[in-house]
Amino acid sequence: MNQNFNLEEYLSGGVERLVKDAIKGTLKNPRESMFLTGYSVNAAKAAKLRHLYEQKGEHIPAFLIASITNVCNLQCTGCYARANSGCSDREERGVLTKEEWGRVFKEARELGISFILLAGGEPLVRRDIIEQAARYKEIIFPVFTNGTIIEEEYLTLLDHHRNLLPVLSMEGEENTTDSRRGKGIYQKVSNIMLAMKKKGILFGTSITVTKENKEEVTSADFLAKLKEKGCRLVFYVEYVPVSENTEILALEQSDRVFLDGRLNSLRESFQDMIFISFPGDEEAAGGCLAAGRGFFHINARGGAEPCPFSPYSDCNVKETGLREALKSPLFGKIKEKHGLLTEHIGGCTLFDQKDFVESLL
Repeated sequence: MNQNFNLEEYLSGGVERLVKDAIKGTLKNPRESMFLTGYSVNAAKAAKLRHLYEQKGEHIPAFLIASITNVCNLQCTGCYARANSGCSDREERGVLTKEEWGRVFKEARELGISFILLAGGEPLVRRDIIEQAARYKEIIFPVFTNGTIIEEEYLTLLDHHRNLLPVLSMEGEENTTDSRRGKGIYQKVSNIMLAMKKKGILFGTSITVTKENKEEVTSADFLAKLKEKGCRLVFYVEYVPVSENTEILALEQSDRVFLDGRLNSLRESFQDMIFISFPGDEEAAGGCLAAGRGFFHINARGGAEPCPFSPYSDCNVKETGLREALKSPLFGKIKEKHGLLTEHIGGCTLFDQKDFVESLL
């Protein structure tokens, strides 16, 4: 693992590279160029805000993950969220309203949080919240979506609000994707990618990495195809086993070494793309970044959790707000003991150490 890798610096540098590239093509893609140029200024202001809080003894992470709904229109094989009742076909009671999410986004801006990842469920089923997020131009909102409900109206929304950055899920090539997500999904997502490329919309791809697909999804050929479709950002997320019989799909240490090596190569070969690995980039950043050390998670009901894969909470942002949630006793204990969070089987460290986290509660 490259211990000198700094995730925040890499992302900031990646944004700068995208800005320079966008400016070169201003006549072709003026909206993207104007947004990214403005965002780079706002990101610098946000970093100063976080630094001021740091001087007061309060650490504000640059990243927040918000699961704005538990509803999803797909039933993907081996889905962690469905296996752990975090995803269903109907909206649960007590979820945050668009106004409550608006207050979360406003406070995040005031604290200097630069990136809010919108997840679910399928976040695009909550168009009201997506439209609320669009108002906060100082924040980039990567929207992790399966892409199947992006129609012309959504393309228009994304075109006019460049701080909404769609991240479409794939598992690899057509056969690999369709075997997990359903027949025809790969082609549908590919068509959406081409439609976004035509409009000059910046977008990314989220890929769940398993023992079976790790070589396929990190191959130069696969990445070249994504780049040709217009993809500029790739998230690699290690598979989280949902049951004992799926642990064989989870990456072992040798697989992580392979993935890390491929990432180093891809970052060198595809310098106009951004590659992020979870939790691999956490290890390079000195261990688990959850619980506010590098990011934290808010579930659809407002519960502040260490991470999407560790659904434990001792406070709710409805009552406390973000700043107080970051002072959560649970978060504090996890950050104190994050050095113990090393051994795990695939994906999130906290997920594999549920007993440890529960003991802190």
